Order: sequence, then structure tokens, then C-alpha cells
Amino acid sequence: MLKKKKALLSKVISSAVLAASLVTVPAWAAIGEPEKEDLKFGFIKLTDMAPLAIAYEKGFFEDEGLYVTLEAQANWKVLLDRVIDGQLDGAHMLAGQPLGATIGFGTQSHIITAFSMDLNGNAITVSNDIWSQMKQHVPMGADGKPVHPIKADALKPVVEKYQDEGKPFNMGMVFPVSTHNYELRYWLAAGGIHPGYYAPHKGDTSGTIDADALLSVTPPPQMPATMEAGTIYGYCVGEPWNQQAVFKGIGVPVVTDYEIWKDNPEKVFGVSKTWADENPNTHLRVVKAMIRAAKWLDDNNNGNRPEAVEILSRSEYVGADYDVIANSMTGTFEYEKGDKREVPDFNVFFRYNATYPYYSDAIWYLTQMRRWGQIAEPKSDRWFMDIAKKVYRPDIYAEAAKELIEEGKMTADMFPDFATEDGFKSPQTHFIDGITYDGSKPNEYLKKFEIGLKPEDKI
Repeated sequence: MLKKKKALLSKVISSAVLAASLVTVPAWAAIGEPEKEDLKFGFIKLTDMAPLAIAYEKGFFEDEGLYVTLEAQANWKVLLDRVIDGQLDGAHMLAGQPLGATIGFGTQSHIITAFSMDLNGNAITVSNDIWSQMKQHVPMGADGKPVHPIKADALKPVVEKYQDEGKPFNMGMVFPVSTHNYELRYWLAAGGIHPGYYAPHKGDTSGTIDADALLSVTPPPQMPATMEAGTIYGYCVGEPWNQQAVFKGIGVPVVTDYEIWKDNPEKVFGVSKTWADENPNTHLRVVKAMIRAAKWLDDNNNGNRPEAVEILSRSEYVGADYDVIANSMTGTFEYEKGDKREVPDFNVFFRYNATYPYYSDAIWYLTQMRRWGQIAEPKSDRWFMDIAKKVYRPDIYAEAAKELIEEGKMTADMFPDFATEDGFKSPQTHFIDGITYDGSKPNEYLKKFEIGLKPEDKI
């Protein structure tokens, strides 16, 4: 009888403890409390910083017990430096930045990413004068409008004319390891225009060795004014700075990155490896909040985009006019003034597994670094894979996603099958030059290009 009373008392106590725990344990207890609650994240004034703005404005960060400050940065170098020295806990980054920093191109520091912020979102714009010279080489449709995609073949005779006259043909991109640099180089090279090599081992980081077109760094918001001043004749940048050129009447976007490489990865959320190791629960919570924000941005067939545009147009975020941002964010894109076309996937934030950090995406960037000499020495396929795994962290992403599924905020069919996913997309064929990319064979891929270093080449 005494044993029964003790057993009953034990059950009562256990039930009371369980009930108390259900009341007092905070929502983040399933994966542990955040090690750091007050966070500062950096971004550049581009529309693809949207997952950060939405996670903040919709309370997704606060749902995770995180109190975030978002702060615009002057340029990509300042942003990276501030993540490295700890002034920022993390940031909206160019996909090439964590890779470039980790392998020591420019700045040496181990940066990782567990979250891809978007697909597509860039374009190449040329000045009105250059467009008028290009246009005579562009095929026209029955409606009298240019047939897209417009290839750099149409620009080649213009560049050759400048060369014959002894004039440099200058173009802008946003950073040496930016998607924009590699997309602009890819487009030019596919049209027979050499964009130049880097030779960091020789102290030459200009990227202009053997170049037909000279590419230089210009911060995104300054692109239109720099082109209007005649310093550059065209540029590759994210939105809203291509549409800004259309609205100002100073230039024409000739090709989107969607047309150069369909559904290409663009920005990532980057943190230092040290910060991630010290704050694993915080990092997971950040990724969870940003996954929810990305989904919100693509929900209802982009039905939330007008609200997102209003948020992004505020001065603390992108600070461009609503109409300029809406031109691309709401599923259209304007090329020549009045030539507005449906491009529903110009900005993709969640669908097509956009948020998943694929190893094959990382390896593509590394192949372009090698192609143009930023990686000076020949590298084995194994090396490419090892660097991808060092920087891209789908394991962290999967843990955050599984937690969202467990909480009922998301469903498993919204994500890759984590039980079978190996981090490699199927060979991709939608490139403007028709070349197929297989991330598992980087050196074989490099051999396919007419312009660019081959696997065994050195400058």
C-alpha cells in the first residue's frame, strides 16, 4: 500500500513538473536558447536583401527570441570586413564572398553560409549610345522589338570599333568575387569578347590581362550615375539599379542573368565560422526566420510582393521609388523604355529550393574564379568539393528546416528530401552559350570554354 502511495505521489509530482515546464520553457527550447539575442546584420541597398527586411518586419526574428538591427553598409568590402572583425553578426553577401574569403582571394577569413537568399535578380545595362550601336546587330521580332536573349555577339563589333580607335571599353561590376563579375564575364566571353584575367600570384588583381573590355568595381547605387557621366559604358548589377537607368532614360538593360543562367544563385547570408561555432542555436534561429521570410515573399504566386516593395522602398532599406522596385519585383522587367515583358522568375526567394545552399552552386563560383585566374594554380576536382563543403552548410539548413516542419510552420514537401539530398543539382543546361554544367566535374567543365583558363593553365 505504501509503495502504491509513493508511486501515485511520484506521478503527481512528475505531472506537475511537466505542466510547469510546458508553461515556462521558451519557444526556442527545442533546439536550445539562443546564445546571443541582440544581433546586428548588414546589407547592401538591393532588392535581394528582402529576406532580412521581411524577417524583421513580419516578426519572424522575434518569434525566435532574436532582437535584430539591420544596417546598410557602404560597399561589399566594408560589409565583409565588419563581419570578419565582429562588428556585424552576419550579412547579406555576394555568393562568392564566403568562398573568396575562405580561399584567401583578397581577404583571408573562414566565412560560411547555411542560407541562399535568392535566385536571379541581376541584369546587364548599357548606355543609350552603346545600345544604339548594338541594336543594328540585334535580331528583331515581327513586333519590331528585339529578340531576347540578346547575346554579346551584338556588342562585339562595338568593342572592336573602340579598340580600332584606341579607346578602352569600360564596364562596371560590383566586386571581384561578385555574381555580377562572373555573369558579365560569362556573357562577354560567350560573345567572343575577352573580359581579362587576374594574376594575384603576380600582384595583379585588376582582372584586365588580355582584356577586350575592362571591368572595374562600382558600388551598386552609383552605377547609373557613373554610366551617365561616361566613366563606364555599361554595367552588371542587381535591382533596382538597372530599372533606374530605364526610368532615368540613360540606358537599356540588354540581358537578365535569368537569360545568362536560368535560376542562378545570387546572394547568401554569411557569418564567420567562429561566430557560427560560438552561437549554433542563434544561427539556427536566424536561418529559420529567414526561411519563413523567403517563403512569404514567394507565397500566393508573388501575391505579397506589392507589400514587400513598399517595405523595400523605405529609406532604411533600398530607398528607391516604389515604381522602380516594383518593375522587377512584381514579375515584370522593362528593357527599352516601353518594352516591358513578363519575367515572373526575375526574383525568386523560395520556390525551386532557392534557399538551400547547394554544393554545386559553390563549385560553379569556384570554377569561374579558376577560369579567370583568381585561383592561380590548377586544382583537383576533390579540392573544389572540399572547399564547397567547408563554406556551404546544408547540414545547418536542414536542421533549421526540420524544426520548422516539426513546429507546423512548414511542410516537408517545401524542401529537398533531406534523406537523399547530396547537395548537387542535376547537370544544368540553361546557359546562354549552351554549355552544360555538372558540379561533380569542375575541371571537365572548365575545358569546355573557348575563352578562359583551362584546368592546367597558369598565367
